[in-house]
Amino acid sequence: MTFTRGIAVVCNTLLLLIVRGFALSRIHPNVLTFIGLVINVYAAVLLASGRFLASALVIIGAGIFDMVDGRVARATNQVTRFGAFFDSVLDRYSDLALLMGLLVYYGNINRNFYVVLTAVVMTTSVMISYTRSRAENVIPLCKVGFLERPERVVLLIIGGLFDRMAPVLWVIAVIGTLTVIHRMMFTFTAAKQLDDASQPVT
Repeated sequence: MTFTRGIAVVCNTLLLLIVRGFALSRIHPNVLTFIGLVINVYAAVLLASGRFLASALVIIGAGIFDMVDGRVARATNQVTRFGAFFDSVLDRYSDLALLMGLLVYYGNINRNFYVVLTAVVMTTSVMISYTRSRAENVIPLCKVGFLERPERVVLLIIGGLFDRMAPVLWVIAVIGTLTVIHRMMFTFTAAKQLDDASQPVT
């Protein structure tokens, strides 16, 4: 067994133990989702005060709840359509809360350029989700593009752990914008194919 494989096995075992513990506690999965949001709001407060390392550790803690809520729902037979909707909505609030923390931080230190950059990242993060949601109203599926939410969260954690938040914001802004463009192009092509297929043959 390789070293990385060993780490994966250990992490998966710990995750299963956490899921089992929450399942036995009979806590509702939606409560776990809400707790994850509260933890992320605390991480946002830390970001606003410039405590990047502490915020990264707190975001990791919030990520545990993000990873287990769905698993607990399945383990306890509590999977619902509303649960999936609730999880998605609170994920957006968590994302925006973290970026609001950075907005406050850069505003407090008078780094106006990075205030604007953070606002661009906020817009891009919302648009990544929005383009997929809207696209799937007209085509079956639109999961193209690299920068999904897990990648964005990991990048913020890296920025906090290594005190490199400014470069991370640039990466999210650029790759996030490319992801939105990719989804628009993919949707254009897929929608055109569906339109062409629905045209009557003459």
